Amino acid sequence: MTDIEATLKQMTLEEKASLCTGNGPWTTLPIERLGIPAMTVTDGPHGVRKTTNPNDLAAKSLPATCFPTASSLACTWDRDLLVRMGEAMAEESIALGVDVLLGPSLNMKRSPLCGRNFEYFSEDPFLAGEMAASLVEGIQSKGVGTSLKHYALNNQETRRLSVSAQVDERALREVYLPAFETAVKRAKPWTVMCAYNKVNGTYCAESHLLLTEILKDEWGFEGLVMSDWGAVHDRVRSLAAGLDLEMPGPKPRHVEAVVEAVRSEALDEKLLDEAVRRNLRIIFKVAETPKGGTFDLQAHHELARKIAGEGMVLLKNDGLLPLKGRERIAVIGRSAKEAYFQGGGASHINPTRVSIPYIALQTHACGAEFSYAEGYTHDGNISQPLIDEAVGVASQADVALVFIAPPPSHESEGYDRPNMTLAPQQVALIKAVTAAQPNTVVVLNNGSPVEMGAWIESPAAVLEAWMMGQAGGEAIADVLFGQVNPSGKLAETFPCRLVDTPAYLDWPGENDVAVYGEGMFIGYRYYDSRDLAVQFPFGYGLSYTRFTYSNMRATAEEFTDTDGLTVWVDVTNAGEAAGSEVVQLYVHDVQSGLKRPPKELKGFAKVELQPGETKTVTIPLDFRAFAYYHPVYHQWITEDGNFELLIGASSTDIRGQLSVKLHSSARLPCILDRDSSVMQWLEDPRGKKVIAPMFQTMIANFGSMLGGDGGSINEIGMDMLGFMRDMPLYNLLQWQEDTLPKPAEEILEDLLIQAHAMDE
Repeated sequence: MTDIEATLKQMTLEEKASLCTGNGPWTTLPIERLGIPAMTVTDGPHGVRKTTNPNDLAAKSLPATCFPTASSLACTWDRDLLVRMGEAMAEESIALGVDVLLGPSLNMKRSPLCGRNFEYFSEDPFLAGEMAASLVEGIQSKGVGTSLKHYALNNQETRRLSVSAQVDERALREVYLPAFETAVKRAKPWTVMCAYNKVNGTYCAESHLLLTEILKDEWGFEGLVMSDWGAVHDRVRSLAAGLDLEMPGPKPRHVEAVVEAVRSEALDEKLLDEAVRRNLRIIFKVAETPKGGTFDLQAHHELARKIAGEGMVLLKNDGLLPLKGRERIAVIGRSAKEAYFQGGGASHINPTRVSIPYIALQTHACGAEFSYAEGYTHDGNISQPLIDEAVGVASQADVALVFIAPPPSHESEGYDRPNMTLAPQQVALIKAVTAAQPNTVVVLNNGSPVEMGAWIESPAAVLEAWMMGQAGGEAIADVLFGQVNPSGKLAETFPCRLVDTPAYLDWPGENDVAVYGEGMFIGYRYYDSRDLAVQFPFGYGLSYTRFTYSNMRATAEEFTDTDGLTVWVDVTNAGEAAGSEVVQLYVHDVQSGLKRPPKELKGFAKVELQPGETKTVTIPLDFRAFAYYHPVYHQWITEDGNFELLIGASSTDIRGQLSVKLHSSARLPCILDRDSSVMQWLEDPRGKKVIAPMFQTMIANFGSMLGGDGGSINEIGMDMLGFMRDMPLYNLLQWQEDTLPKPAEEILEDLLIQAHAMDE
């Protein structure tokens, strides 16, 4: 094993500075005299994009399996399946000579308009973290590194290189960081990639708070932090903040700036040494895995097919699916013959093969008679002849399958979607075909929700097939014909309209500032709080069978936050087909010191059941399942009180409920100060104890002064306690200073000293 400290001591200042900046688009600097090899990285959220020209970022890439994108992966809710996918991606990385895959992508789906949402898992940080951690575990189990990205708040593509995400501390901690935290702590990724954008005015690449204080010190991240490609503006400031590796390179001027900063003592060389140390650890670690060989193309294609089938969500079914005994099938829509299975940008994979839906359907139903109509063109403009042709084909069939997908460049890195609507031609096509053929299934291929209000009532069934990867055509046929019972559940809410979405008024920001005005209320947290109707809720998905829930129980009715809880529920397949159910556990805090969402996902499990079979599902809940982040204490806290545990098949389909009582182990410091209100003093146990001896006298004096009797102010019709509750204690004392033994300032100072002394 290489002695990193010995190697570090032998390096010149120039070598150390150079090692912390890339040597090309995809490699780090090799230093042959010290036996330091180059490290090769490449894009890889859902496949390996190893370019044929290592000096060209956009060169054609070598063939690799294109797995479904993250928007599909998250809908599987299957940790084990993502571990298997990670293992396969690692095998391909080894064969193609890749040391570190740049992925997975962990940013939250703040708005359905984000052009890169297909690369992101969910609107929920718990689900996103669990999925990402599983994928990382699978990849790194084979000796290939990962790079969590884009840390943090890269939630839009508009002005992504310069926009500042203005977010409050609670939203940052409760929504935008937990998925990264889960993946870092559980899966221990070898690298993390910082985002382009600013957070609260500071570039992520220069944020000491994000890169060092939170990621490295608080979460214990031991790997290296690299930049997104071209995200570094000031190499010295970024290195001081904790950015260990700038990509891509070479950047001679940046290297010289670091050398000069160290020599002038503007930069402590210890900071540079720590960055070098972190780089060397990962460089030598990935070098331990021999590269080369081959991978099983067919096996990986079949795995991609299974994942795609598991991620598809059956949104609507009036009994038409699964298809059986249909002799004449009309297939409509150009995406049936031109498979739409991935998005644009850095994640674009050169697939080893592509399954065409139209051909896959014919293979599954070889005895059926198939007909085809194009339905729409790439530009989506209205074409009545194409609609007329489709209607003619559909009316002569027993069932119509309408494939709908956006133009190939519609969803991509680098720019956001302009709206959530389908093309006018596609909406008109669906309406016309369903009017002519009631037995119509709409198959959607997209990376983010679309508005459906104009047509959702018309078809008999709707299947959300997502950006399904290279084997998605076969997976669609598997689901439509019942070889696979759909078990996908939505990892994001499908709103009725764009104007209903949480970030609508603040999207995408102005003057290079994006205000996260919705705070922590994104996704279902927002819709629940507003009691706002949605098209399809978070966690929703139909099956070809039925599941019942019973006998929900927990380890105890009362518990401490340090012990946590375990919840069990019995799930029965009450239908006639084998299938899998995703059991979701949400937690509701009955009464909290600060505002919280009505419920939050804190656990889930996927269970496979034969007809009539019952299994017991076990879901553990730890401290964080009940905690929230307090921006005054700057830490996660719990509070004594009652919680409701909600077991459901979606965020709105709750099948069972338990009430439990938590006993908090927290001993929080006193935060009372000069501006604390009367109510804050009374709610703090130390404050209440300190002011109790004089409180009733204060109330009486104040009431008499305002013409009341101590309980109300009759002359002007106000309830005195209501009037006082938000008044700073200091102001209350000031109002009656003539009756006090000494000035209000001195009394308040004495009270604060007494209250804070109780912490000692």
